[in-house]
Amino acid sequence: MKRKIITTGDGSKTIQIEDWDEQYHSKHGAVQEAYHVFIEHGLRLFQNEEIDLLEVGFGTGLNALITLAEAPKHDLNVNYVGVEAYPVSKEEVAALQYCVQLGFDDKKGAFQEMHNSSWEETIAITPDFSLLKQKRDFSEVDEENLFNLIYFDAFGARVQPELWTEEIFLKMFRALKPNGILVTYAAKGSVRRAMQAVGFNVERLPGPPGKREMLRATKPV
Repeated sequence: MKRKIITTGDGSKTIQIEDWDEQYHSKHGAVQEAYHVFIEHGLRLFQNEEIDLLEVGFGTGLNALITLAEAPKHDLNVNYVGVEAYPVSKEEVAALQYCVQLGFDDKKGAFQEMHNSSWEETIAITPDFSLLKQKRDFSEVDEENLFNLIYFDAFGARVQPELWTEEIFLKMFRALKPNGILVTYAAKGSVRRAMQAVGFNVERLPGPPGKREMLRATKPV
């Protein structure tokens, strides 16, 4: 499918799949969405600990880059697992210029290492951030009681409804430790009900720019 780089509402870039009219990040602001959904309502709930984090949809690496930058502020040691079935090309990563947009001149090398590192191999990107990239379908997630936090950043239910089902969220539920948290930009009623059906406690929260709401799901103790 044809892909192109577009500029979003906050000036940061993302990849658009033209045939689907779907973007890797919000067209209202890629960076703003990443901070609002995954950092403010996810990562910042953890302090002074080691956490295991799963990203469903590693994509451009934007969420991983921002998490790497935020982890030291909260005294976190992050073991980051990024699942991606269709990796983004190095040319696309370079064109996105996320380190320039974010003012992360000191993290350019780390971001390049994220994308250049081998798949299926855990790499220490910094002393407090390790990365394991897994090239597999989201339906193949089969870990149990491993993760403290999940960034659920799959393409939207409009174009890939099979990624937003009870079957998928049951896998996410099982992958989380008790009290583990899943955050996503999505807010559809069908998504919320699918989460609740597998046992999550689900909150509706104010959404990022361009969205009224988002969802945060917690696995009960």
